[in-house]
Amino acid sequence: MLSSLQFKTSLQFSVLFIPFLVPFFIILLHTPNSTLASLITTLPGNDTDRLALLAIKSQITHDPLGFFSSWNDSVHFCNWKGVTCGHLHQRVITLNLSNYNLVGSLSPHMGNLSFLRGINLQQNYFHGEIPPEVGRLYRLMYLNFSNNSFSGEIPVNLSGCSSLIMIRLGFNNLIGKIPSQLGSLQKLERFQLHYNHLRGQLPDSLGNLSSIRSFSMSVNGFEGTIPESLGRLKTLNFLGFGLNQLSGTIPHSLFNLSFISVFTLPFNQLHGNLPSNLGFTLPNLQVFNIGHNRFTGPLPQSLSNASNLLELDINSSNFTGKVKIDFGGLPSLWSLVLAANQLGNGEADDLSFLDSLTKCRDLRLLDLSENGFGGKLPHSIGNLSTQLVQLRLGGNQLSGSIPIEIENLVNLTELTMSKNNLSGSIHVIGNLPMLRRLDLSENAFSVHIPSSIGNITQFMLYTLKRTT
Repeated sequence: MLSSLQFKTSLQFSVLFIPFLVPFFIILLHTPNSTLASLITTLPGNDTDRLALLAIKSQITHDPLGFFSSWNDSVHFCNWKGVTCGHLHQRVITLNLSNYNLVGSLSPHMGNLSFLRGINLQQNYFHGEIPPEVGRLYRLMYLNFSNNSFSGEIPVNLSGCSSLIMIRLGFNNLIGKIPSQLGSLQKLERFQLHYNHLRGQLPDSLGNLSSIRSFSMSVNGFEGTIPESLGRLKTLNFLGFGLNQLSGTIPHSLFNLSFISVFTLPFNQLHGNLPSNLGFTLPNLQVFNIGHNRFTGPLPQSLSNASNLLELDINSSNFTGKVKIDFGGLPSLWSLVLAANQLGNGEADDLSFLDSLTKCRDLRLLDLSENGFGGKLPHSIGNLSTQLVQLRLGGNQLSGSIPIEIENLVNLTELTMSKNNLSGSIHVIGNLPMLRRLDLSENAFSVHIPSSIGNITQFMLYTLKRTT
């Protein structure tokens, strides 16, 4: 208990001290941002977070949905929309501003939310650079700035966020290189930079991300070779480097990462052969897309062992030889694109693999166009999945007539067989009720157009030009 003398002395001190506090806060409100950042850090924890949040709000120039209407002193900042505080210290631990069409830049005072574990700004219109002060948030685990208009380079200081598990910066306007220092983020599991304007080589230090599960770097301007060090990433299950300028060969160590389920490298300048045991070393493959590169050699027969495969796309490469894959071991396959290669030898049994493909009951897309497949269309083509929507066979060396069994493919919307040596009648085509696009040009079909074609109500494009 305070004595009356102690209480009186304390009261006198408080009365004398209050006049000094008032002008301090008035000065604080009129202090420039650069000075305010250092001042805020000297305040008690709750005021630090509150003022940091207000600084973030102050740099929003357009709030069409009124997101920040609750951000005022009528309620405690822990009850502001999008803000979550910890129960013990009442400090901000997550900040969620996603999907509100907010326009503005990100305040450097974000770096003062020292207890922050997660921040989500996705699907807005934030512009300007990512403040390097974000690198002070050593407790930060989840950072999602995707689908905005951030520009400038990725801050090197992000390496200071040593607890990061996820970085999502996709769909922005970022430039420059990936900082090699980010290889120190030992807890990082998801690293997404797709759809930016990043360039330079992929740093070898990415091979130090021992917890990484997902790399999504597609649609940038990365160049040079794929680092051999990525072969050390034993937990990797998603590899997406498509639409870049990568060259050289795929490091063989990548084909030993048995957890990989998605392997996509299309639209680069990669070359070389695929290992013959690929289907055994990557048994968990679901998506394998390496199209629009310069690969050569045969397709590995071992792909029959990748029983979880959903998509196989080698479009526009230089693969050669017969297709010897037993597709019966791929029951979930729904997309097979082998177009624009040099597959097949113009021989009668080139399409024998279609027999095993009939076991893929979810198949929706089959593109065998622009190859060297010869022989007649097998009757088993009518036993393909009734889910098949697109069938492309143009630009081969096929002969004979169209099997009547093709009318079993009742959900076909696209059928292209142009530039072959096919002949005979096309009357069976009229029994495909969903057909929208048909191209039979540059063959030797009879010019008689069956009246049943008129029964196809959704028909949009029909091309029948006899070879001369």
